[in-house]
Amino acid sequence: MDRHPGDGTGLAGLELRHLRCLVAIVDTGSFTDAALELGVSQAAVSRTLLALEKTLGVRLLHRTSRTVEPTKAGGQVLARARLLLAGAEELVAEAASGHHRLHIGHAWSAFGRHTTAFQRRWRHDHPDVALRLVRHNSSTGGLAEGLCDLAVIRSALDLAPWSHAFVGHEDRCLALASDDPWARRRGIRLAEVATRTLALDRRTGTTTLNLWPEAERPAAEYVHDIDDWLAAIASGRCVGVTPQATAAQYRPSGITYRPLRDAEPVPVHLIWRPQDPHPATRAAVALAIDLYRTGHQAPAVPGG
Repeated sequence: MDRHPGDGTGLAGLELRHLRCLVAIVDTGSFTDAALELGVSQAAVSRTLLALEKTLGVRLLHRTSRTVEPTKAGGQVLARARLLLAGAEELVAEAASGHHRLHIGHAWSAFGRHTTAFQRRWRHDHPDVALRLVRHNSSTGGLAEGLCDLAVIRSALDLAPWSHAFVGHEDRCLALASDDPWARRRGIRLAEVATRTLALDRRTGTTTLNLWPEAERPAAEYVHDIDDWLAAIASGRCVGVTPQATAAQYRPSGITYRPLRDAEPVPVHLIWRPQDPHPATRAAVALAIDLYRTGHQAPAVPGG
């Protein structure tokens, strides 16, 4: 590459305005037109180009009285400059739009029977912040993985690393195959479940064998996620204990839910990162608490 006379190389002084200047000169074909496009003086364009050449230690342009052409090194720098400027514009756009989208993660069932009401009220009250519900099979509903801004948590989780708010409780129910004899009953007692094989998700499930005394625990079949859990129950070989939110969110053919009359309810929390929370966090927490407190739910939407 052609070295700029008397200059060494170094990137400490490289700025995006230097790259914009180079691109403007080449695209417009002159320093005069580049100055007009950039809204600066022609002298400022000359100084900026010279500063870029000094920073890079190479001559970037061949100038004559009529033309401006990139040197070999200038052509290489120009191609990289276009990529860097495009990347910077994308970065600014993503950062600016980040507060206009709110991602709420969950492992199984979002807000259960309140999910539709949450979505509708959010769209009405916060039309400038698009809501996205993200299902992710992890103990933090995707929060630790950086996939969401807040997460709905029902499983036993150490809340110490996170900012969190208690939203409400959900009763537990029993999921079983629709042709199971118990499916005709109005309710089941927890002690009865100990006689069956229980489908358990150790990673994100809300149920553990600690619900029963050690000597009276059911047999367990461990599954990987909600889909495996539903399949094991529909087959008839297992039953499942779960919050009512699951029953509201998942009603596949072949599975019936019945109340568990004497099981402790499941606490529901929203968690988020303590540092730099999303500006809409408080609004989301307040809405969730209100829905759980009032028990309001929106009418069912066919196919939704």
